[in-house]
Amino acid sequence: MSEGQIRQRPGGPSIEEEPARSQTLRLLTYNIRHCRGTDGRVAPERVARVIAATRADIVALQEVDVGRKRTGGLDQAEEIARLVGMDPHFHPALHIEEERYGDALLTHLPSRLRRADSLPGLVRRPGLEPRGALWAEITAGAARLQVITTHFGLLGAERIAQAEALLGPDWLGDPACREPVVLLGDFNATGWSRAYRRLSRRLTDARRLVGPERRRGGATFPSRFPLLRIDHVFVSAGIAVERMRVVSDPPTRLASDHLPILAEIRIEPG
Repeated sequence: MSEGQIRQRPGGPSIEEEPARSQTLRLLTYNIRHCRGTDGRVAPERVARVIAATRADIVALQEVDVGRKRTGGLDQAEEIARLVGMDPHFHPALHIEEERYGDALLTHLPSRLRRADSLPGLVRRPGLEPRGALWAEITAGAARLQVITTHFGLLGAERIAQAEALLGPDWLGDPACREPVVLLGDFNATGWSRAYRRLSRRLTDARRLVGPERRRGGATFPSRFPLLRIDHVFVSAGIAVERMRVVSDPPTRLASDHLPILAEIRIEPG
């Protein structure tokens, strides 16, 4: 273990072999607001401690800074991955000269990047923040899980365009994006929004697959007084959701303005 590393647990990967050869995995999605906490301090180590405490196998991060002056020029994807003992994939939705900002996927499991690209905005609103998505194939035992993370825009029409793009041939419609599939991230969309409903026709909100007693609340934003459920985990057929919860405790309420969502899934044998 390198100096400063925050290991999630001893004993190797957290995949559990079951008699039917299904695979149990913990997934986390977390908008980290470039590691700027609700106290205004930039502290990647706090975000890393939150992640490590969940014992997640796969972590989707949004609002990740790489080489930006406002956060000291640090590669946050690499640093957080180092601290929790994972490997990162990063896609910069935004470039400002040498500075980058976007989404990341971290995992300790074997993985390969499938696609990392921008999502459409609105032609008549060129000043909107660019958005993107990141797709990796992750091997868990005999299963190959397709994982896509994204961060949608703030306007309804923008989110619809981005949802349609993800449902199209470059992403979920790609023949290589075979089930089982997980789509997770910050969609800036509540459960009654058009973008959410559009995605729900193709995938299932993981929250709907667990009993009410296991959901433990759903609002993720703002972290100190969560009112809105705008971060989501969607799953395809072939995935059972064992548990799901919003991680709300003093460390998560301090580390970012969003609360993370932790989902424990079981991939059924194909």
